[in-house]
Amino acid sequence: MEVAINRNTYAIRMSDTHEGRNSASLLINKMYAWRGYASTHRLDDNPHRLTLTAAEKNGDIVGTLSLGMDSPLGLLADEIFKPELDAYRANGAKICEITKLAFDPAVQSKEALASLFHLAVIYARDLHHCTDIFIEVNPRHRRFYQEMLGFVLLGEARTNPRVKAPAYLLCVSLAYVTEQIQRYGGSGHGNADIRSFYPLAFSPREERGIIERLLVVH
Repeated sequence: MEVAINRNTYAIRMSDTHEGRNSASLLINKMYAWRGYASTHRLDDNPHRLTLTAAEKNGDIVGTLSLGMDSPLGLLADEIFKPELDAYRANGAKICEITKLAFDPAVQSKEALASLFHLAVIYARDLHHCTDIFIEVNPRHRRFYQEMLGFVLLGEARTNPRVKAPAYLLCVSLAYVTEQIQRYGGSGHGNADIRSFYPLAFSPREERGIIERLLVVH
């Protein structure tokens, strides 16, 4: 099954097909190898994880991320950050994580990256009723997530064995994300004085339409 959200020169999709996951895996391995990370990653069919992609009009995938929902098997981040995640669980949070984020640097489209993140938020918040999103990031990318998306740093960096590189654990509440989207979503580059990715997200009106469509499909 594929659900596509079309925007200007690209489309954002939930790619729940073998072909879609393979194409996303190729991009992940290409980008991870380019940055010097371990590059033997494969996206498998998993009922607790979905893959979102950004594709150009010709069908070429230029961006991807996976959204993992918490389950009895836990999250990938539990491998090195289980105490931090368990603290949220103990307080009643319903948590999820973003993993396998890769974007072709040759494609200069901040809007596509913002849309990919926003669609992940919609799936997490409105379809799976999550309260907080976690992400493991390389130290050199930490400030982007903190300053542009409002993620909060949790603890010290640890070695992530999946990419054989140091990683920080970051978290953002979906209540905060929702507030930022309602305030800035859809205002685009006209809000250049705002140092945030949220103006490049879908507008609140577009978001409502996407939510209604996804609720029907699912």
